[in-house]
Amino acid sequence: MAWGDGGASDASDAGGASDAGGAAASDGAAASCRPAGGDRPGRRGPGRSGTTRMQSYGLVVDSAAPAPAVFALLADGASWSSWGGPLLPRSRWYRTGTPAPGGVGAVRELGIRPVLSREEIVEYVPPRRLAYTIISGIPVHGYKGIVDLDPLPGGGTRITWRATFVPTYRGTGALLRLFARTSVGSLARHLARAAAAGRTPGAPPSRRRASP
Repeated sequence: MAWGDGGASDASDAGGASDAGGAAASDGAAASCRPAGGDRPGRRGPGRSGTTRMQSYGLVVDSAAPAPAVFALLADGASWSSWGGPLLPRSRWYRTGTPAPGGVGAVRELGIRPVLSREEIVEYVPPRRLAYTIISGIPVHGYKGIVDLDPLPGGGTRITWRATFVPTYRGTGALLRLFARTSVGSLARHLARAAAAGRTPGAPPSRRRASP
C-alpha cells in the first residue's frame, strides 16, 4: 500500500488496535500499533553492499461488523480510496484475478505518483484470509502481508494484519517498519469503522463537475 496514512493513536466505536498476538484495545481506549517482531536475520539486497535484515510488524483491530462484511471491503481493492482516509487518494485494479475481480493474481494499485504502489493478491480465502505481496513502488523485497479475520464470541470480527519484508537499502528497516505499521494501522481502523457502518463494496464514485 502507499505507506504514510495517519497516526497510530486513534480509536473508534468500531474498535481499537493493539500488538498482534494480544487483545485488541477496548472501545474508546487509545490504540497502539507497535512492531510484532522487529529485525530478523535477512538477505543481501541485489546491487547493494552488506546484509539487510528482515523486518516484521503486526497489529490487531476489532470491528463490530461480521467477517463477511469486513472481507468484502478488504477484498475490493478498487474502493479502498472511498473509505481508507484522506492520504489514500486513489485505488484501482491494475489487473483482475481469479475469482474476478480481486482473487488470486489480482493487482491493486494504490496512491498517486510519486507515492504509488502495486500489490498482488496471493491468497484469497473468503471470509477468513487475504494475503498479498508488494511488487512495485516501495523499496522492499519479499514483502508479504497477511490479513486474518476471526469471528468474535460476542459478535464482530478480529482483524489481525501482519507482514514481513526485507528493505532494499541498508539502514532503512526501522523507518520503513514505522511507516508500514502506522499506515497499515490507520487503514485497518478505517476498514473496521467502514464495515461497522454498513459500507458495501463498490468502486469509488467518479468526481464530475456539476452541470451548469
